[in-house]
Amino acid sequence: MGKIVDTVVEKIVFLCGILSVIFVILIFGFLFIESFAFFKNFGILKFIFGRYWCPNSEPVLFGIFSLLMGSFFVTLGACLIAVPVGVMTALYISEVVNKSVRDILKFLVELMAAIPSVVIGFIGMIILVPCVRKLFNIPTGLTAFSGSVMLAFMAMPTIVTISEDAIRSVPWQYREGALALGATKWQTVRRIVLKTARPAIIAAIMLGIGRVIGETMTVMMITGNSSRIPHSIFEPVRTMTAVIAAEMGETVNGSMHYRALFSIGLMLFLITFTINFVADLFLGKNKNK
Repeated sequence: MGKIVDTVVEKIVFLCGILSVIFVILIFGFLFIESFAFFKNFGILKFIFGRYWCPNSEPVLFGIFSLLMGSFFVTLGACLIAVPVGVMTALYISEVVNKSVRDILKFLVELMAAIPSVVIGFIGMIILVPCVRKLFNIPTGLTAFSGSVMLAFMAMPTIVTISEDAIRSVPWQYREGALALGATKWQTVRRIVLKTARPAIIAAIMLGIGRVIGETMTVMMITGNSSRIPHSIFEPVRTMTAVIAAEMGETVNGSMHYRALFSIGLMLFLITFTINFVADLFLGKNKNK
Protein backbone atom coordinates (compact mmCIF):
# COMPACT_ATOMS: atom_id res chain seq x y z
CA MET A 1 0.00 0.00 0.00
CA GLY A 2 2.82 2.36 0.90
CA LYS A 3 4.55 1.77 -2.43
CA ILE A 4 1.33 2.53 -4.31
CA VAL A 5 0.89 5.81 -2.43
CA ASP A 6 4.52 6.77 -3.08
CA THR A 7 4.11 6.00 -6.78
CA VAL A 8 0.93 8.07 -7.06
CA VAL A 9 2.49 11.02 -5.25
CA GLU A 10 5.59 10.78 -7.44
CA LYS A 11 3.45 10.81 -10.60
CA ILE A 12 1.44 13.81 -9.34
CA VAL A 13 4.60 15.78 -8.55
CA PHE A 14 6.03 14.90 -11.96
CA LEU A 15 2.78 15.96 -13.66
CA CYS A 16 2.76 19.29 -11.78
CA GLY A 17 6.32 19.96 -12.89
CA ILE A 18 5.50 19.20 -16.53
CA LEU A 19 2.37 21.38 -16.37
CA SER A 20 4.41 24.30 -15.00
CA VAL A 21 6.78 24.08 -17.97
CA ILE A 22 3.87 23.77 -20.40
CA PHE A 23 2.15 26.84 -18.91
CA VAL A 24 5.31 28.93 -19.30
CA ILE A 25 5.67 27.81 -22.93
CA LEU A 26 2.01 28.58 -23.63
CA ILE A 27 2.31 32.05 -22.11
CA PHE A 28 5.36 32.79 -24.23
CA GLY A 29 3.63 31.41 -27.34
CA PHE A 30 0.52 33.49 -26.73
CA LEU A 31 2.55 36.70 -26.26
CA PHE A 32 4.66 35.93 -29.33
CA ILE A 33 1.64 35.25 -31.55
CA GLU A 34 -0.06 38.49 -30.50
CA SER A 35 3.18 40.45 -30.96
CA PHE A 36 4.35 38.98 -34.26
CA ALA A 37 1.88 40.89 -36.44
CA PHE A 38 2.82 44.14 -34.71
CA PHE A 39 6.56 43.60 -35.20
CA LYS A 40 5.93 42.68 -38.84
CA ASN A 41 4.04 45.91 -39.54
CA PHE A 42 5.78 48.38 -37.24
CA GLY A 43 9.32 47.00 -36.92
CA ILE A 44 11.05 45.70 -33.83
CA LEU A 45 13.93 48.22 -33.89
CA LYS A 46 11.54 51.13 -34.31
CA PHE A 47 9.53 49.73 -31.41
CA ILE A 48 12.49 49.34 -29.04
CA PHE A 49 14.43 52.50 -29.92
CA GLY A 50 11.52 54.83 -30.65
CA ARG A 51 11.57 57.84 -28.34
CA TYR A 52 7.84 58.49 -28.06
CA TRP A 53 4.82 56.46 -26.93
CA CYS A 54 1.78 58.24 -28.42
CA PRO A 55 -0.85 55.65 -29.42
CA ASN A 56 -3.49 58.33 -30.09
CA SER A 57 -1.39 60.62 -32.28
CA GLU A 58 -1.39 60.80 -36.07
CA PRO A 59 0.67 58.97 -37.11
CA VAL A 60 0.73 56.67 -34.10
CA LEU A 61 4.04 56.32 -32.24
CA PHE A 62 4.82 53.11 -30.38
CA GLY A 63 8.40 53.67 -29.26
CA ILE A 64 9.16 52.19 -25.85
CA PHE A 65 12.65 53.59 -25.29
CA SER A 66 11.29 56.13 -22.78
CA LEU A 67 9.42 53.31 -21.02
CA LEU A 68 12.56 51.17 -20.95
CA MET A 69 14.52 54.07 -19.46
CA GLY A 70 11.77 54.69 -16.90
CA SER A 71 11.84 51.04 -15.84
CA PHE A 72 15.65 51.16 -15.77
CA PHE A 73 15.79 54.26 -13.55
CA VAL A 74 13.25 52.86 -11.09
CA THR A 75 14.92 49.44 -11.00
CA LEU A 76 18.43 50.87 -10.63
CA GLY A 77 17.37 53.14 -7.77
CA ALA A 78 15.57 50.29 -6.02
CA CYS A 79 18.65 48.06 -6.34
CA LEU A 80 20.97 50.73 -4.94
CA ILE A 81 18.75 50.92 -1.86
CA ALA A 82 17.57 47.32 -1.43
CA VAL A 83 20.81 45.41 -2.10
CA PRO A 84 23.10 46.87 0.60
CA VAL A 85 20.29 47.19 3.15
CA GLY A 86 19.00 43.68 2.40
CA VAL A 87 22.39 41.96 2.55
CA MET A 88 23.41 43.81 5.72
CA THR A 89 20.07 42.91 7.30
CA ALA A 90 20.62 39.26 6.41
CA LEU A 91 24.10 39.40 7.96
CA TYR A 92 22.72 41.00 11.11
CA ILE A 93 19.97 38.40 11.47
CA SER A 94 22.22 35.41 10.82
CA GLU A 95 25.49 36.46 12.47
CA VAL A 96 24.78 38.99 15.22
CA VAL A 97 21.49 38.62 17.07
CA ASN A 98 20.49 35.72 19.32
CA LYS A 99 17.95 33.07 18.31
CA SER A 100 14.86 34.63 19.91
CA VAL A 101 15.45 38.03 18.29
CA ARG A 102 16.35 36.31 15.00
CA ASP A 103 13.00 34.53 14.87
CA ILE A 104 11.14 37.78 15.49
CA LEU A 105 13.10 39.66 12.82
CA LYS A 106 12.63 36.88 10.26
CA PHE A 107 8.89 36.88 10.95
CA LEU A 108 8.71 40.65 10.45
CA VAL A 109 10.73 40.50 7.22
CA GLU A 110 8.52 37.73 5.83
CA LEU A 111 5.45 39.71 6.90
CA MET A 112 6.63 42.60 4.72
CA ALA A 113 6.23 40.38 1.66
CA ALA A 114 2.53 39.92 2.45
CA ILE A 115 1.68 43.62 2.19
CA PRO A 116 -0.31 44.25 -1.04
CA SER A 117 1.41 46.45 -3.60
CA VAL A 118 -1.55 48.83 -3.76
CA VAL A 119 -1.20 49.46 -0.01
CA ILE A 120 2.50 50.19 -0.42
CA GLY A 121 1.70 52.55 -3.29
CA PHE A 122 -0.94 54.31 -1.19
CA ILE A 123 1.51 54.76 1.70
CA GLY A 124 4.10 56.11 -0.71
CA MET A 125 1.62 58.54 -2.25
CA ILE A 126 0.43 59.89 1.11
CA ILE A 127 3.69 59.94 3.09
CA LEU A 128 6.76 59.59 0.83
CA VAL A 129 5.78 61.76 -2.16
CA PRO A 130 5.22 65.00 -0.15
CA CYS A 131 8.46 64.37 1.79
CA VAL A 132 10.45 63.90 -1.42
CA ARG A 133 9.00 67.10 -2.90
CA LYS A 134 9.91 69.16 0.17
CA LEU A 135 13.26 67.52 0.89
CA PHE A 136 14.69 67.91 -2.63
CA ASN A 137 12.75 71.10 -3.47
CA ILE A 138 11.36 69.77 -6.75
CA PRO A 139 8.01 70.55 -8.44
CA THR A 140 6.52 67.13 -7.74
CA GLY A 141 7.34 64.15 -5.57
CA LEU A 142 5.91 61.74 -8.15
CA THR A 143 9.33 60.71 -9.44
CA ALA A 144 11.44 57.68 -10.22
CA PHE A 145 13.13 58.15 -6.84
CA SER A 146 9.82 57.74 -4.99
CA GLY A 147 9.10 54.58 -6.95
CA SER A 148 12.60 53.27 -6.24
CA VAL A 149 12.23 53.72 -2.48
CA MET A 150 8.92 51.86 -2.29
CA LEU A 151 10.05 49.12 -4.69
CA ALA A 152 13.19 48.65 -2.59
CA PHE A 153 10.88 48.09 0.37
CA MET A 154 9.08 45.41 -1.65
CA ALA A 155 12.26 43.71 -2.89
CA MET A 156 13.99 43.49 0.49
CA PRO A 157 12.01 40.50 1.87
CA THR A 158 13.19 38.35 -1.06
CA ILE A 159 16.79 39.52 -0.75
CA VAL A 160 16.90 39.19 3.05
CA THR A 161 15.23 35.79 3.24
CA ILE A 162 17.32 34.03 0.57
CA SER A 163 20.56 35.74 1.63
CA GLU A 164 19.99 34.84 5.27
CA ASP A 165 19.38 31.19 4.38
CA ALA A 166 22.54 31.17 2.24
CA ILE A 167 24.65 32.71 5.01
CA ARG A 168 23.36 30.28 7.63
CA SER A 169 24.06 27.35 5.30
CA VAL A 170 27.81 28.10 5.42
CA PRO A 171 29.33 25.33 7.63
CA TRP A 172 30.29 26.48 11.12
CA GLN A 173 33.66 24.77 10.68
CA TYR A 174 34.62 27.56 8.28
CA ARG A 175 33.93 30.19 10.91
CA GLU A 176 35.65 28.26 13.68
CA GLY A 177 38.71 27.64 11.52
CA ALA A 178 39.04 31.32 10.62
CA LEU A 179 38.63 32.42 14.24
CA ALA A 180 41.18 29.81 15.37
CA LEU A 181 43.70 31.25 12.90
CA GLY A 182 43.31 34.69 14.50
CA ALA A 183 40.77 36.36 12.24
CA THR A 184 38.31 38.78 13.80
CA LYS A 185 34.58 38.16 13.59
CA TRP A 186 34.20 40.82 10.86
CA GLN A 187 37.11 39.40 8.86
CA THR A 188 35.53 35.96 9.11
CA VAL A 189 32.19 37.27 7.91
CA ARG A 190 33.67 39.33 5.08
CA ARG A 191 36.31 36.93 3.76
CA ILE A 192 34.82 33.52 4.54
CA VAL A 193 31.05 33.65 5.06
CA LEU A 194 30.15 36.21 2.38
CA LYS A 195 32.55 34.71 -0.15
CA THR A 196 31.10 31.21 0.36
CA ALA A 197 27.50 32.40 0.19
CA ARG A 198 28.11 34.81 -2.73
CA PRO A 199 26.36 32.80 -5.51
CA ALA A 200 23.14 32.47 -3.51
CA ILE A 201 23.28 36.14 -2.47
CA ILE A 202 23.64 37.17 -6.11
CA ALA A 203 20.69 34.94 -6.96
CA ALA A 204 18.66 36.61 -4.20
CA ILE A 205 19.51 40.03 -5.61
CA MET A 206 18.45 38.98 -9.11
CA LEU A 207 15.16 37.58 -7.84
CA GLY A 208 14.58 40.85 -6.02
CA ILE A 209 15.27 42.73 -9.26
CA GLY A 210 12.76 40.48 -11.02
CA ARG A 211 10.16 41.47 -8.43
CA VAL A 212 10.92 45.16 -9.00
CA ILE A 213 10.70 44.97 -12.80
CA GLY A 214 7.36 43.20 -12.73
CA GLU A 215 5.67 45.49 -10.19
CA THR A 216 2.71 47.50 -11.47
CA MET A 217 0.40 49.21 -8.96
CA THR A 218 3.08 50.90 -6.88
CA VAL A 219 4.85 52.48 -9.85
CA MET A 220 1.54 53.54 -11.39
CA MET A 221 0.65 55.45 -8.25
CA ILE A 222 3.88 57.27 -7.37
CA THR A 223 6.16 57.65 -10.41
CA GLY A 224 4.21 60.36 -12.26
CA ASN A 225 3.36 58.33 -15.42
CA SER A 226 5.26 60.64 -17.78
CA SER A 227 6.12 59.00 -21.11
CA ARG A 228 9.35 60.86 -21.76
CA ILE A 229 13.01 59.97 -21.45
CA PRO A 230 14.15 60.93 -17.92
CA HIS A 231 17.45 62.72 -17.35
CA SER A 232 17.60 62.13 -13.60
CA ILE A 233 15.98 59.94 -10.97
CA PHE A 234 14.09 62.98 -9.63
CA GLU A 235 11.88 63.30 -12.72
CA PRO A 236 8.49 61.65 -13.39
CA VAL A 237 8.73 58.45 -15.41
CA ARG A 238 6.48 55.76 -16.81
CA THR A 239 7.33 52.07 -16.71
CA MET A 240 6.36 49.30 -19.10
CA THR A 241 4.13 47.59 -16.55
CA ALA A 242 2.27 50.83 -15.84
CA VAL A 243 1.52 51.33 -19.56
CA ILE A 244 0.01 47.86 -19.88
CA ALA A 245 -2.12 48.27 -16.75
CA ALA A 246 -3.32 51.75 -17.67
CA GLU A 247 -4.09 51.25 -21.37
CA MET A 248 -5.10 47.63 -21.88
CA GLY A 249 -8.70 48.26 -20.84
CA GLU A 250 -9.04 51.17 -23.30
CA THR A 251 -7.83 49.47 -26.48
CA VAL A 252 -9.82 47.80 -29.23
CA ASN A 253 -9.26 44.05 -29.37
CA GLY A 254 -6.96 43.23 -32.29
CA SER A 255 -5.93 46.83 -32.99
CA MET A 256 -2.35 48.05 -33.45
CA HIS A 257 -2.38 49.55 -29.97
CA TYR A 258 -3.65 46.27 -28.52
CA ARG A 259 -0.82 44.30 -30.13
CA ALA A 260 1.74 46.92 -29.09
CA LEU A 261 0.79 46.36 -25.45
CA PHE A 262 1.26 42.62 -25.93
CA SER A 263 4.67 43.37 -27.42
CA ILE A 264 5.57 45.24 -24.23
CA GLY A 265 4.40 42.21 -22.28
CA LEU A 266 6.65 40.00 -24.40
CA MET A 267 9.63 42.26 -23.64
CA LEU A 268 8.87 42.09 -19.92
CA PHE A 269 8.54 38.32 -20.10
CA LEU A 270 11.93 37.97 -21.79
CA ILE A 271 13.62 40.33 -19.30
CA THR A 272 12.22 38.64 -16.19
CA PHE A 273 12.81 35.17 -17.64
CA THR A 274 16.46 36.03 -18.29
CA ILE A 275 16.92 37.41 -14.77
CA ASN A 276 15.32 34.37 -13.14
CA PHE A 277 17.31 32.00 -15.36
CA VAL A 278 20.59 33.64 -14.38
CA ALA A 279 19.52 33.55 -10.72
CA ASP A 280 18.84 29.82 -11.00
CA LEU A 281 22.30 29.34 -12.48
CA PHE A 282 23.87 31.02 -9.46
CA LEU A 283 21.72 28.95 -7.08
CA GLY A 284 22.74 25.77 -8.88
CA LYS A 285 26.38 26.80 -8.66
CA ASN A 286 26.00 27.32 -4.91
CA LYS A 287 24.35 23.94 -4.43
CA ASN A 288 27.08 22.19 -6.41
CA LYS A 289 29.71 23.76 -4.19
